[in-house]
Amino acid sequence: MYTYYISVGSNIGDKRDYINSAFQSLQQHGEISKLVTSSLIETEPWGYTEQDIFVNGVWSCESTLEPHQMLSLIQQLEQAAGRKRLIHWGPRTLDLDIILVYDTEGKMISLCDESLVIPHPHFWNRNFVLEPLSQLLPTFTYKGVKVANRLSQLEV
Repeated sequence: MYTYYISVGSNIGDKRDYINSAFQSLQQHGEISKLVTSSLIETEPWGYTEQDIFVNGVWSCESTLEPHQMLSLIQQLEQAAGRKRLIHWGPRTLDLDIILVYDTEGKMISLCDESLVIPHPHFWNRNFVLEPLSQLLPTFTYKGVKVANRLSQLEV
């Protein structure tokens, strides 16, 4: 059993509907349990900034799916929402990224290959991930820094 933390975002069309539909689909998947969402927040775009604001959040769940299987599942949800990858960090109907994964003993998993990097390589520099993550994991510490302290560092 794995515990996943997945960032979610949308900035095209009915943003909250895309997110809610994907959440409901994931909730109905047989190998997903204890699916929880943070509150959704509106944020400025990151990277490519010439686009509409985002609605962002983080989901947590438990699953027997291996990380690459989970990646495949969330990519299917993105495709079902009409996700098109035209511009790097560009506009999207739905963006789902595996941020963190813990094994059954509560140990954070590290993985790095051509299709998946865990922890997500940019999560520690993104307020729009850390703010909702802190709602689900308020005591989270990464590289010796508490998430609340990291959020304060990023605001400077």
